[in-house]
Amino acid sequence: MSVLTSKDRDHQPVASDHIPWPQKSPGSCPISAVKARLRTAGLRPTRQRMALGWLLFAKGDRHVSAEMLYEEALRAREPLSLATVYNTLRQFSEAGLLRQVSVSGPKTFFDTNVSEHHHFYNEDDETVTDIPGSTILVSGLPEAPEGMEISSVEVIVRVRRADGEVIETKRVVGHHA
Repeated sequence: MSVLTSKDRDHQPVASDHIPWPQKSPGSCPISAVKARLRTAGLRPTRQRMALGWLLFAKGDRHVSAEMLYEEALRAREPLSLATVYNTLRQFSEAGLLRQVSVSGPKTFFDTNVSEHHHFYNEDDETVTDIPGSTILVSGLPEAPEGMEISSVEVIVRVRRADGEVIETKRVVGHHA
């Protein structure tokens, strides 16, 4: 997956082109930027999308699960169901606003940083963090099947405490509507 910028010539416009978004200064994220980002991505800015967009993007680049975002919505007193959160995260991903990071079986995180990069997955506390820079080189990829092309390669490096000490895993428990 490659995110193109307006500096690139000869490219098709993508959802991330020309979107006003203060990724690096969370305090300056006006609600109008959420609305503009949704509209530019081809999504109608419904109350639910606006609320979840604000919760997701106002804090800069981060990784959240549907359950984590649902708990944040409950704390923010947003009357949303877990199904709405899942559906909205899927819609945001399909529109190019989020990147899905599948770490273990059904466990999926959603990354607000849609640029090409890799991740650490901490098995002890079930968190995902970006691997800084382009420190991973992937070689020896197989040829794609006939009529297909490789669109991206994602590396997830699993880590855990070296001393073997068990830490308490943060589990999200809440009311599911």
